[in-house]
Amino acid sequence: MKKRIAILATDGFEESELKSPKEAMENEGFEVDIVSLKSGSIKAWDEGNWSKEYKVDKTLDSVSANEYNALVLPGGVINPDKLRIEEDAITFIKDFFKQSKPVASICHGPWSLINAEVVKGRTMTSYPSIKKDLINAGANWEDKEVVVDEGLVTSRNPDDLPAFNSKLIEEIKEGKHDLQHA
Repeated sequence: MKKRIAILATDGFEESELKSPKEAMENEGFEVDIVSLKSGSIKAWDEGNWSKEYKVDKTLDSVSANEYNALVLPGGVINPDKLRIEEDAITFIKDFFKQSKPVASICHGPWSLINAEVVKGRTMTSYPSIKKDLINAGANWEDKEVVVDEGLVTSRNPDDLPAFNSKLIEEIKEGKHDLQHA
């Protein structure tokens, strides 16, 4: 069975944090959809400036976690700050946890996980500026390039992408994790 992965993002995502995992997963033969709040395209952020536009494959209102084997949440500051206040995005994220499916989040991406109320008791990492946010939400924060906790993969920044991509692919191949829950 072919693995199908959703990357949930909107305008302001950190370009490398979407592009690199997407390419790594496609190289493994996974089908990867960029899912967003709106159709058309979304604009990347790269090194402090707006960058390229990426085609949206599916809109959030047209998909369900049931259709995917895993979820990837790229960072950037703008992207997760927009997503974490969108109820449909939060529901979509929660559904992956309810279905015990792998979820990977990098940099500021865990902001959306905090709003989805799925971080309490989990061991995670993130960009250092949201460390306190994760701790206040009940997560155990570690300063490592990649942290895996029962199907939840987190990393700190673009420098960690090789380790993040490797663990992400490993978790997707393993499939559902019984202790991954909302």
